Amino acid sequence: MTVKKDIISEQKYLFHQGKNYRTYDLLGAHPAGKKPEDGIVFRVWAPRAQAVSLVSDRNGWDPEAEPMVQMADDPTIWELTAKEMRVGDLYKYAVTADDGRVMFKADPYAFESEKGTVDEGHQMASRVSDLAYFYQWGDQEWIRSRDGRNHYESPMNIYEVHLGSWRHRKDGSVMSYRELAGKLIPYVKKMGYTHLEVMPLTEYPFEGSWGYQVTGYFSITSRYGTPDDFKYFVDSCHRAGIGIIMDWVPAHFPKDAHGLIDFDGHHLYEDSEPNRMEHKGWGTRAFDFGRPEVLSFLISDAFFFCDVYHIDGLRVDAVAAMLYLDYDRKAGEWTPNKNGGRENLEAIHFLREVNSDVLSSFPGVMMIAEESTAWPMVTRPPEDGGLGFNYKWNMGWMNDTLAYFSKDPIFRGGMHHNLTFSMTYAYSENFILPISHDEVVHGKCSMLSKMPGEYDDKFAGLRSFFVYMMTHPGKKLTFMGAEFGQFIEWDEKKELDWMLLDYEKHRKLRNFVQELNHFYKEHPSMWKKDDAMEGFRWIDADNAQDNTFTYYRTDGAAPDPEVELVALNLSGLDFPVYDIGVPDAEYYEVMIDTDRTGFGGTGSRRKRRYHVEEGPCNGYEQHITVPLPKFSGIILQKCGDSHIAKPKSTGKKAKKAPVKSAAAEKKGKGAAKKVPVKSARKNNGKKTPAVKKPRTAHTENTMKK
Repeated sequence: MTVKKDIISEQKYLFHQGKNYRTYDLLGAHPAGKKPEDGIVFRVWAPRAQAVSLVSDRNGWDPEAEPMVQMADDPTIWELTAKEMRVGDLYKYAVTADDGRVMFKADPYAFESEKGTVDEGHQMASRVSDLAYFYQWGDQEWIRSRDGRNHYESPMNIYEVHLGSWRHRKDGSVMSYRELAGKLIPYVKKMGYTHLEVMPLTEYPFEGSWGYQVTGYFSITSRYGTPDDFKYFVDSCHRAGIGIIMDWVPAHFPKDAHGLIDFDGHHLYEDSEPNRMEHKGWGTRAFDFGRPEVLSFLISDAFFFCDVYHIDGLRVDAVAAMLYLDYDRKAGEWTPNKNGGRENLEAIHFLREVNSDVLSSFPGVMMIAEESTAWPMVTRPPEDGGLGFNYKWNMGWMNDTLAYFSKDPIFRGGMHHNLTFSMTYAYSENFILPISHDEVVHGKCSMLSKMPGEYDDKFAGLRSFFVYMMTHPGKKLTFMGAEFGQFIEWDEKKELDWMLLDYEKHRKLRNFVQELNHFYKEHPSMWKKDDAMEGFRWIDADNAQDNTFTYYRTDGAAPDPEVELVALNLSGLDFPVYDIGVPDAEYYEVMIDTDRTGFGGTGSRRKRRYHVEEGPCNGYEQHITVPLPKFSGIILQKCGDSHIAKPKSTGKKAKKAPVKSAAAEKKGKGAAKKVPVKSARKNNGKKTPAVKKPRTAHTENTMKK
């Protein structure tokens, strides 16, 4: 990646303007010529250093052996051509501060690092790596297809992975990138996931940080192999039809001595304002987003992984920590912006810049925000006042949903809105529904352990959860292990408990997730209209008494749209007979049934087709009658007619309809108990009218007692 001399001046100019998005071609270590004997040219930005020298395994790490010189036309950059250095050599910069301190720093633009961690006694030196040679890509067809695809109207089901703990070798050691390519990628393909998301793979010193405390921003971690090995891993993903997303951490960096902290003896990469410099909760430093050279560094880093490693998406970590000056800071610990507000104006500018520049240069790449607040227009274009991301993690959906599913069904009636409220804002952003690693650590329990009840109930609850998640508008993300019912919390030091697949319930759960994933991927009704209101309609959002939910999804294709009806019984009671108002059709065919014996259920639903019967229900003129076992979900496809009948409406405000209580139905006397009816979302500005059902689930169950 040697830069020609006639463009070096332009590169330096753009670097200082915050507009050089390929600064990795200028700074760092690069072959000085085509022959090994030409040596390596080193360049490092250290504007206030008194002196800088190259120290390496070739010169005995002697700070006086190979001094660097300031470039004649830019004294902020130090340069040296070392004839004896070769690709593969280890090195650092010995930076002498203006107060005489000598600091040994890893190269901020190094492409590779010394293998091993600080915990193991290694010094985290940089390694000379020539990314211009060696690997020959074979994913051209994938890139062409990706760049021409509308990912908003495509399936996206992401499998999030920590590479070091997905699976180990027989001796307990971690697998390499190439070994993982041979085992993880076929597994992801077989399971029906569309994308693989890897937790940060930029070099980091502390294993317990999971990669979120980065010291080598351009250096792919050596834990699992070389840069070429990682290219092979990405290429293998693409050849298998799997997209790859990588977690990216521009919000902060750790204070390890060899890293970016006080790089030239002063605050260089970090903000120099005391009230903006630290993220005390993490013990890390915040980047100075107002410094042009830092913008060039960070945006170049995003470009680097899209350009050099063909990454299909960057999931930007901790966006809220960048947006708010008072993030995790008490009163008096933060300084307002120039307008007196708490918004970090420089960080907002950075996010808009990186999103605009990456997406214009790499049209098929996705920028994804992990943003945990109500900041508006995260996924709207900068020219419209947005931040410019493609997608945002829906943390509100995640918190509400897990709170509901973790509760004993006795208490779920009072939390009914937890599963309906998300539809009031589902189209305000382009969302990804995340069940990430953060939800299965630090005492939060694994997904299976979150489910209430006895052994069988836990599996049934998790299957019904997956149906709700996969049929809710929004792209999907699930952390590894949930698909087969990992019982214990995730531990980055151990592989997943694959031995659980020796047990029938866990095997059947994985079989269920596999079939559900493939169903999702193959049916446009599940994803074609994720960002449009016409893709989702409630049938009954208000049956809190029974803990049931019914709705349908459609792809909206004219003249014959695909329609899937979803029914969930999240109570602890079986409803042998349950009426559901439906759009007109001949029959509804079962596509996914969580209660199948092959998935670990009871097998109480034996019919494959449910014919439509006349009789009003849920605002429709016809209905189907299905059994709804406890903790179960069912997806049925509309068959035999292309017309979607809309609920009847008088155009007037709907009145609250009386719904008989279980006791009143059982005794057959007394006035009907009124239950407040809440509409989870509006349809064209009008609430869907509530209508009394001819037969309630709760009534039928009570009568069977």
